[in-house]
Amino acid sequence: MCVGFFMILLDTTIVNVAMPAMIEGLRASLNDIIWVNSAYLLAFAVPLLLTGRLGDRFGPKRVYLAGLAIFVLASLTCGLAGSAHVLIAARAVQGLGAAAMTPQTMAFITHLFPPHRRGAALGVWGSVAGFATVSGPLLGGVLVTQLGWEWIFFVNIPVGVLALTLVLRWVPDWQPRRSHRFDVLGVLLCCAGLGLVVFGVQNGEHYGWGRVAGPITITEIIVAGAVLLAVFVLWQAAGRNAEPLLPLRIFGNRNFSLGNVANVIIGFSVTGLFVPLVLFVQTVPKLSAFEAGMLTAPTSLVSGVVAFFAGRWSNGPGAKYLPITGFALLGLGIGVMTLQLGGSPWVLLPALVVVGAGMGMVYSPLTNIATKTLDPALMGAGAGIYNTSRQFGGVLGSAGTGAVLQIVLAATGDFTAATRAALLMLVVSTVVGVTAAVLMRRETGMRDSGRASDPGLPVTRPS
Repeated sequence: MCVGFFMILLDTTIVNVAMPAMIEGLRASLNDIIWVNSAYLLAFAVPLLLTGRLGDRFGPKRVYLAGLAIFVLASLTCGLAGSAHVLIAARAVQGLGAAAMTPQTMAFITHLFPPHRRGAALGVWGSVAGFATVSGPLLGGVLVTQLGWEWIFFVNIPVGVLALTLVLRWVPDWQPRRSHRFDVLGVLLCCAGLGLVVFGVQNGEHYGWGRVAGPITITEIIVAGAVLLAVFVLWQAAGRNAEPLLPLRIFGNRNFSLGNVANVIIGFSVTGLFVPLVLFVQTVPKLSAFEAGMLTAPTSLVSGVVAFFAGRWSNGPGAKYLPITGFALLGLGIGVMTLQLGGSPWVLLPALVVVGAGMGMVYSPLTNIATKTLDPALMGAGAGIYNTSRQFGGVLGSAGTGAVLQIVLAATGDFTAATRAALLMLVVSTVVGVTAAVLMRRETGMRDSGRASDPGLPVTRPS
């Protein structure tokens, strides 16, 4: 399951270092290439609540395999694309495949592992998440430099086939069958509301926060999305559907609610960090795509190692101190980088190592604390909500740092100052992450939800 999970998170960042090559190879505009990433993020973020419930209805393995097949075929189309418009469309389909896969990985972990062993499994899961997110620039730099931008998509094909084979062979066909019907109105309201908000935030700076088409403005799009989401919440609260898309009682679990706040922040900070950083080192000190990837490589290595052990440690009663420390290290590392931007880019390495350690201490423990005491019947919805919050945070981070870069650059003409402003915004965001982690319960027992988590159901494994 983690092989496919690695692949879909890798594709959220791997495109960044290939942007210059795509502009030249496809004779595309900068806006076209920005949409290559925006289309993927939009299609990935919006349907996650729905795909989490699809896993409850048809079984996580089947939904995962369907998403994986879509993702691999879309990757092939991306690599063969002869124009920016074809590439954008294929990336949107790729995002839909990723959205189908992501909630199923977390749902399977909570099913296959009892609570006392779940921390170690989530350590691997969190290690994969952290490593994939920050290794995109490194792998992308190697592939673009040696083979061409098309190969950042072609590389998904053998990896996807491997994941498909392993899941078919080893993963049990678990059928939770907790969902028997869909809240159709809820699905429409949620997807439309999230889609409008994400579109507005992601593309606001491109349209100058003004008109998009005719009299319609970015502000009106965001407000319309917020109104639809408010109506969606009211519809869920009305209780007219026995199986709501968003069961509001899930937020009665304090750790789950605070965990989602912190999850938005980690998505915001990590995605937001690498957008200005990778652009800066290729624009000011003129590093190549490969060199930019090498600069961030220690971050991914440290994050992966720390996340593995942090997941194991998160089974203890003091688990919440891991994400507290992680957010503090993340903020410290980003803060130090803002002071070092004027010199050689390689002096950023120690700060990037600190950032990697901070990321590793957040991903796995935060997931374990947030989901450990959830009612098993809510796990599909919980997985969808939790993954939506991180992905939505990533969209906000990418859009927010991009907007700050463009605003400060237009005012000063200084790319270093613009990058420093974007990084300082991320330092402030980590304070929110620390606060959310501090407010979590120290003990993750039954008192949060009144019911213990699924102790792990027996499954039939191949001999």
